Amino acid sequence: MVSEQSKPVTWPSKLNQVPKEVFVREDIFERELEVVFRGPEWHPVAHESEIPKPGDFKTFQFAGVPLLIARDDGGTVRVLYNSCTHRGTQLETAVSGNKRHFECPYHRWLFSNKGDLVSCPRRGEGYVPGFNMKDYALHQPRTELFKGLIFVSFSKAAPPLNEFLGEISDTLAAVMGGDGRLKLLGYQKVVFATNWKAYNDSDSYHAGLLHGAFRALNWAGGKGSQVVSSLRGHIAATSELSLPRDGGSRLLKDTSLLQFKGEDPKAGSRVVKMFPVFVAVKHLDVINLRFANPLTVDSTEVHYAYFGLADDSEEMLTHRVRQASNFTGPSGFVSMEDASVFQRIHVGSGAPGVAAFQKGVSDEYRLASDYMQNEESSNIPKWEYYRKAMGQVREVLR
Repeated sequence: MVSEQSKPVTWPSKLNQVPKEVFVREDIFERELEVVFRGPEWHPVAHESEIPKPGDFKTFQFAGVPLLIARDDGGTVRVLYNSCTHRGTQLETAVSGNKRHFECPYHRWLFSNKGDLVSCPRRGEGYVPGFNMKDYALHQPRTELFKGLIFVSFSKAAPPLNEFLGEISDTLAAVMGGDGRLKLLGYQKVVFATNWKAYNDSDSYHAGLLHGAFRALNWAGGKGSQVVSSLRGHIAATSELSLPRDGGSRLLKDTSLLQFKGEDPKAGSRVVKMFPVFVAVKHLDVINLRFANPLTVDSTEVHYAYFGLADDSEEMLTHRVRQASNFTGPSGFVSMEDASVFQRIHVGSGAPGVAAFQKGVSDEYRLASDYMQNEESSNIPKWEYYRKAMGQVREVLR
């Protein structure tokens, strides 16, 4: 007898329908770790401004893989596996810091911040014949940078990064100030009680319907567009923001939280959603990179990292900090409702059936080529890429 957890997934013939079981099945999540997260994809894990000085490091756990992201003594950014090449012990437990060396607590093997093994006790006394420390440097995943954003891939089959990014490159660069010269302001970290796909499936359609701040402040999205990459369904959205006529004074004592001090409101909102889980956001003067980590089938950790531009004045940096901490993020007044909805999506996905996209769908059997700013149909190409990557079949249209 075939259990529900081992049955193959068959998708409906309609492209706008997603089987709800893909959100909740443990066996599917375990396969995603191998096929998607350790497959031919690129994953942003940090921005180099988080480790600005030689010796700076940051640790990050991604899809069960421990990473040690460091700037070595020569200034080069490196991503190392946070695992001793002797017996696999985790080297560094601190979230961040500055070190020239990383020492394994188990047998005191010592590694430079470049990853080289530089010392091990009693070397030559009973070690394997021909033991050479050069053969035991820390292993490294494939690493590439885009405007300072650090990407890793665990697969040799991943395409070049510029090909992976495709049509979203310009918007991603614009979120990071154009040249990516950023300054870290701080973090907010949260674990959502939801599957990673529900977290990344957020759409533009919901913004003014779910979020009370959008309605209360009369802050409606103006004209805008969405660009969807042809390969993986990455989404890059740019939209005009229409601020309340009173500047928000009817509801906010401090209306500076809604002020633009940087660029024109005509490009006041930029959002990049990258397959599988990375999100980059520029709302008003908030620069926010969201590094997500799938923990389990029903939990997803997200690190909201906030940045200013490297050349910002102290006044501008203070403005960005105040706006970021109050505006976006898991407790921001614009997105406070997300955590609750993510969890309710996950709970609801335990029922049989499909999730069906509606807004912007003109043909249920074909992918669209153009997407309006407030449509949810732009998520569908990503789902079709996911289905194919996972080897899941679709019903034949009769």
